[in-house]
Amino acid sequence: MLKLFTDTDTDTTPQIAAEYGYSLISMPYSIDARTVNPYEDFDSFDYHKFYDTLRSGVIPTTSAISKERYISYFEPDFAAGNDILYVHFSRAMSNTFAAMDQAVAELREKYPQVRFEEIDTKGISIASLVIVREVGDMVKAGKSLDEILSWADREVDKFATYFFADDLRFFRRSGRVSGLAATMGSLIGLRPIIYMSPEGKMVSLGTEKGRFKAMSRLADEVARLGEDISAHHICIAHTDAEDMARELGKMIEEKFGKLNIEYVVVNPTAGSHCGPDTIGVSFHAKNR
Repeated sequence: MLKLFTDTDTDTTPQIAAEYGYSLISMPYSIDARTVNPYEDFDSFDYHKFYDTLRSGVIPTTSAISKERYISYFEPDFAAGNDILYVHFSRAMSNTFAAMDQAVAELREKYPQVRFEEIDTKGISIASLVIVREVGDMVKAGKSLDEILSWADREVDKFATYFFADDLRFFRRSGRVSGLAATMGSLIGLRPIIYMSPEGKMVSLGTEKGRFKAMSRLADEVARLGEDISAHHICIAHTDAEDMARELGKMIEEKFGKLNIEYVVVNPTAGSHCGPDTIGVSFHAKNR
């Protein structure tokens, strides 16, 4: 039997996990000196409250989970003899995967008959969610593990993600964006345009002045790179900025016609790094 795993950094909620049969690994964040494990310490994400807290000046921190915690997630399926496929957020963005590798090595030694495979989405938030859903669709269609892995080898780098941040304080603190100058852009209306690279890192492409121009730039990137996007999942994400997200959706549909767009609230762990009023889009593309 094949068991699917993903993590909360992929924007997978318990409802989406149940739709496809994923087990959900909770990626923690800390706020006001308290560590929170999404969908373990709460049932539903009160995103208005969370992002309003960030607007008040609070900047959360995030942390890796331990080898022992990974073992607690995976061992029941190893012990049951189930093969495992873990579709996860980018290895390049966290050292948590060093602990995971240690856990898997220990479990493989204990249960050598079990097959453990992973798909690195080379993204986070909706950059991962579109791939989580595509893999889930293939499992539902009866595709084998090897067929899914072969698809991932070809297709992961063809899911592009572009977004802009409204407030640079969060990215400055996390240091996770390559090429993002230590500028006071948030004070003069500049919005950094960021994409997920083929290496699974967030890279700045420069800035646009004002939200409208930033959203127009995202729509232009979809038009420039989009490939057969109506046949694949397309997600627009926001951090408590649904009106802007839907405006971006309208801009994209003006270029492509009616699309089946999923609007997604960014999970709190990823949202801790980008802050409130961030908007992004993930779609099937010629390349990243």
